[in-house]
Amino acid sequence: MSSPDRPLQNPNQQAQVFERVRQAHQMEATEDYVELIDDLIRTQGEARLVEVAERLGISQPSAGKTIARLQRDGYVTSEPYRSIFLTDKGKQLADSSRARHDIVFKFLLAIGVSEETAKLDSEGLEHHVSDETLGVFKRIIKQQVKK
Repeated sequence: MSSPDRPLQNPNQQAQVFERVRQAHQMEATEDYVELIDDLIRTQGEARLVEVAERLGISQPSAGKTIARLQRDGYVTSEPYRSIFLTDKGKQLADSSRARHDIVFKFLLAIGVSEETAKLDSEGLEHHVSDETLGVFKRIIKQQVKK
């Protein structure tokens, strides 16, 4: 992450940056799954593995492996051939992820990004934005609303 205009960072600082990115990547799937499961439960009354896989564009076995990990980590409960349910921990993460996603989406709209692009971009950015940056996004959104 250096350029002629920007010198190479201190190795420890650079390692911290990459560690933060790795941690965000590890949580991406978890956040996407719990948010989708919550959306399915809210709109359809249940979340089933087949629909989770379909909506994520992956195979049922792949989705099943992730659901098993989410169950092991305490985010969901599920039994074979039954619906998937969020635990309190899973619901809390889904709500937090959705809120982050909404802030990023609204910020992108506020700075003039088209709705379609904002939908696409906010899906990835939500996982990597710090709380400090989200706070600035909120301020900018409020300023745009006042105009």
